[in-house]
Amino acid sequence: MKNRLALVAALLFAMCAWSAEKTSAPPAPAKRIGLEEFDKLSAANTNIVILDVRTAAEFEKGRIAGATNIDYNSLRFTEKAGALDRNKTYVVTCAVGMRSARACKKLEGLGFKEIYDLAPGFDGWKKAHRPFEK
Repeated sequence: MKNRLALVAALLFAMCAWSAEKTSAPPAPAKRIGLEEFDKLSAANTNIVILDVRTAAEFEKGRIAGATNIDYNSLRFTEKAGALDRNKTYVVTCAVGMRSARACKKLEGLGFKEIYDLAPGFDGWKKAHRPFEK
């Protein structure tokens, strides 16, 4: 009898967990934004983190002021990204937009809600004569 009760309890628990998983809304996909949209977003939101996913060497050569660097190609990317505050808004950038798009997908999978992919990347930022730091 005890075995049956334990089995029923385990099944009920599993069904509740499955139901909660199916009904929770998935995070919104990252939106690709250009420089003008970035300006509007940053003017309206003080909770923004610029996440640069280039290598440390690329980052040291130049970066958007105040950016945080986590190398997308690092074996610890998921671990480091997972430690970030999910209540903040993230604008993800790389050199031209390939790594940032992939990084946004990983962030979505980690449950981040507010993610933007800066489409022109850092190269586009520099070509537009935007200020950056070294």
